[in-house]
Amino acid sequence: MTTTTVSGPTTLLRFATAGSVDDGKSTLVGRLLHDSKSVLADQIEAVERASAARGAAGPDLALLTDGLRAEREQGITIDVAHRYFATPRRRFVLADTPGHVQYTRNMVTGASTADLTVILVDARNGIVEQTRRHAAIAALLRVPHVVLVVNKMDLVGHREAVFAATAEAFTAYATRLGIPRVTAVPACALAGDNVVEPSARMDWYEGPTLLEHLETVPVGQGAPAGFPARLPVQYVIRPQTPEHPDYRGYAGQIATGTFRVGEEVTVLPSGRTTRISGIDLLGVPVETATAPQSVTLLLKDDLDISRGDLIAPSAAVPTLTQDVDATVCHLADRPVTVGQRVLLRHGTRTVKAIVKEIPSRLTLDTLAWHPEPGRLTANDIGRVVLRTAEPLPLDAYRDSRATGAFLLIDPIDGTTLSAGMAGT
Repeated sequence: MTTTTVSGPTTLLRFATAGSVDDGKSTLVGRLLHDSKSVLADQIEAVERASAARGAAGPDLALLTDGLRAEREQGITIDVAHRYFATPRRRFVLADTPGHVQYTRNMVTGASTADLTVILVDARNGIVEQTRRHAAIAALLRVPHVVLVVNKMDLVGHREAVFAATAEAFTAYATRLGIPRVTAVPACALAGDNVVEPSARMDWYEGPTLLEHLETVPVGQGAPAGFPARLPVQYVIRPQTPEHPDYRGYAGQIATGTFRVGEEVTVLPSGRTTRISGIDLLGVPVETATAPQSVTLLLKDDLDISRGDLIAPSAAVPTLTQDVDATVCHLADRPVTVGQRVLLRHGTRTVKAIVKEIPSRLTLDTLAWHPEPGRLTANDIGRVVLRTAEPLPLDAYRDSRATGAFLLIDPIDGTTLSAGMAGT
């Protein structure tokens, strides 16, 4: 059999934006898309018409991202808006998340898969409660890179001292959260200063523009280099055609690491071992495949494997557990309480669970943990202890964002209650 080595994906940066209401986040995103030539002519015309209808003197670039009618009428972002654009140096997936405290849960959604988070502040207001909340979420979600954009610098006279004070205050807070490094950029999104093009009005700033930083920041895979491979099985493929009478493959997206033909692997939770006899990638046999490629693994032995199982190298198998200690961001309007029965979804597997304890809740102002709150309400960040009905192959979230994350779901109506991070 002839095999082929397929190269990894081209450079892609997933990033999320966050900021308090009226800090100019949607304008910043609109400016980024407009000045990087990522907006079609008919979109610009639609924005110009909508801006004129609102009595604006010029095009309101915020309308490029605030696509919902309710968002345009209220002047706020409600939903997570995903935008796809590219420059000659890199491709981007942008998640523009809401700034209003009521929609903080949407920031969790947008940042959960991000390689970088842009946190926006108004130069006049500096660090506010919502800024601290967004920084805490970025830290808990282990977003690898954090950028602080100090916007509306024109309203403070483009003064370096204002920018420096805000950047210093945010960096000190981020350090306490465990964020290793913050890149700070002074900007005026309305005029385009330091978004795509450097600003002549802030010639004291010698760092990169926002786009330059986005184009050059290192991109990882959500787990440290060399982290063991993990494949949550999504689908069992058995075509049973004359051409492939005995074909049995296990399809899914590789969450971390690299699989190789001939490697010994273990299937969890059963613990059965076998070897990889083949890897199909886009219908082509390959010798190796790496995250985040979607592949079909062919195994030497016929094992009882179904959706929800996890395939991992036998030399580095995750520990099975039914007792889960985790930090969660609570997303639902209804609270989660001690003793509540929930569903826990990890990768492609969903199991029953019960909330045994809620040991503490994070106070954002002081970063202190309030003991034994008894419940978590919308936008709360807290620690929980869960007991699952079946063992789960959970990695620690600090080691692997992909296989250390889970969701808590209401078993009655399927509502997502909380986003969890194991071992944090």
